[in-house]
Amino acid sequence: MIVEATNDVADLALYKRRTRWHGEAGADGAGGRKTGRAGADVTLRVPAGTIALDSDGSLLADLALPGADAVIARGGAGGRGNVHFKSSRRRAPDYAEPGLSGEEREVTLDLKLIADVGLVGPPNAGKSSLLRAMTAARPKVADYPFTTLDPELGVADAGASRMILADIPGLIEGAAKGAGLGQRFLRHVERTKALVYVLDGSQPDVWKQLDTVRREVAEFSSGLAERPHLIAVNKVDLPEARRLRSRNRRAGVHFASALTGEGMPELTAAIFALVASAPRPGVPAAATVTRLSERKRDAVVVERNASGFAVRAERLERLVARTDLDSEGALARFQSELDRLGVNAALEAAGVKPGDMVTISGVEFEYRP
Repeated sequence: MIVEATNDVADLALYKRRTRWHGEAGADGAGGRKTGRAGADVTLRVPAGTIALDSDGSLLADLALPGADAVIARGGAGGRGNVHFKSSRRRAPDYAEPGLSGEEREVTLDLKLIADVGLVGPPNAGKSSLLRAMTAARPKVADYPFTTLDPELGVADAGASRMILADIPGLIEGAAKGAGLGQRFLRHVERTKALVYVLDGSQPDVWKQLDTVRREVAEFSSGLAERPHLIAVNKVDLPEARRLRSRNRRAGVHFASALTGEGMPELTAAIFALVASAPRPGVPAAATVTRLSERKRDAVVVERNASGFAVRAERLERLVARTDLDSEGALARFQSELDRLGVNAALEAAGVKPGDMVTISGVEFEYRP
């Protein structure tokens, strides 16, 4: 199972409608020592910017660029045909080795927006209005908190230059811990080159807004808080914001009104300059994959229980999976392998007697020395 990033897919809606995917089975081998056909790969195409998470939350793949791909589940290895068990004593073996089952995995696909600039700020600060004023985007705008429930993207042009801005829903205190869906919103600015902190200039304590938002960004990601940024105080058309502008002594603060356009050309130019001077983010690899370390082949463990004996070992689970238990020849080989792996010796050391029931990988056998 492969996940591949592409610009031809806009969202993950397909994977909400269909939640189970599986590869086809391979084909059996044929006469003349012919190898069976392998099952075809299944490729899940996702938007660039998608990450794949394992069921425990560990990262399987970060597909930030179009064309990036990663294998998230592998098919099982094929078994060997009867010709592989031919010997001078057994000229025509009547058994073959079944193939192993493929991997099963529960994967979460999560899409993070890719933008040059993230507009962050408290609810109702006017981020959506600024996005409308600077780009052709038309997000919903209204005079109540949390108008924006999903990030909006817009493209701003200035001559030959272009930048993508993301309007991130309003952040409240506790957002980094999930309050107000804060974590869901903040993750969308992780890939941005720069941040613009948008503040409501009509509120009584504007700088407290800034402290709250910056604290939440830093708690979510210290690296994100260190990105290049500037401060945009919106609603300068209102008296409160005008008074604040007249008293302001802070550097890097731009006053503007998305409603009247006052200060918007200067703010837009400052954001373009900020993006141009921001460090170029490192180009991510085709896919960043976290691989779990392989378990060492464990020793044979024998446990006595009410019904007999249970034997555990990773090697034995694979051996059972690869054995055709309906074939006498395969069973004979299975018994030989048990002896070679020390299972019989371990059972005898545990006190097994002829006729006792022995369970290996969920299959019960009657012990016969």
